[in-house]
Amino acid sequence: MMGGRGREVSRGFTLVELLVVFGVTALLISILLPSLSAARGQARRTVCSSNLRELAAANSFYSDDGGVYVPGASEFSANLKRWHGERDGIGEVFDSSRGALVDYLGSEERVKDCPVFDSDALLRERDGFERGNGGYGYNNRFVGTQLAKLVDDEYVVTDDRGGAYVSDVKRPGETVMFTDSALAQGRSGRPGRGARTWLIEYSFAEPRFHPQYPTSRATPSVHFRHRERANVVWCDGHVDAERMTFSYKSRFYPVDPADFSIGWFGVSDDNSLFDLE
Repeated sequence: MMGGRGREVSRGFTLVELLVVFGVTALLISILLPSLSAARGQARRTVCSSNLRELAAANSFYSDDGGVYVPGASEFSANLKRWHGERDGIGEVFDSSRGALVDYLGSEERVKDCPVFDSDALLRERDGFERGNGGYGYNNRFVGTQLAKLVDDEYVVTDDRGGAYVSDVKRPGETVMFTDSALAQGRSGRPGRGARTWLIEYSFAEPRFHPQYPTSRATPSVHFRHRERANVVWCDGHVDAERMTFSYKSRFYPVDPADFSIGWFGVSDDNSLFDLE
């Protein structure tokens, strides 16, 4: 007889046990992924909110020097200047180093990009329609220009070389300054035979109606890209995440902005969240 303890035989996993482990692992991943995705989305929305606060602060600092907000598109007919940059010729990309807010945007001296809006990809694909705005639109119709009210809700532009006077903003906590923005464009045709849709950068957050033509509805540009919400910074500097409540398909574009999560927020179908009064 052999003395002592016998050798222990190593035992591996059976096929059934491996399948159980793989199944439990897959289940855990399926449970965790939505939470991780939601956390990532929330982090991006937080970064975007911070970017908008910086823009509002820069505009506030700008207004300290002259009592007016930055013009959204100074000398608009020339089409060479935006609140975020300038260019030397129509068709060129805007140079963000020449924007009116550069001196007020901190050490980076540029508008930071929304982490959800891939402006670099748009630049490669479409030559950057309004490159340099970070994916944000300015309430140019009211805050970025100077208006005079005529009758009812009709206005006339008195000067686009300066934004609105700060003192004219009667409800700063309820007046939009900047939002997430984009514009949906495309060309008509049968799918696969010339039809195409795309997003472009757009520098303005359009109100529901044109101030100069109060019965004419504008094409929406507020982009609800943060899990169906859009970040909005108001004239008092606070930021909200708003849900889309309405959209509108203009006859000038063959695409429906609602398909791109572009529209407006708020209950009232008017300009009350953009207007200064």
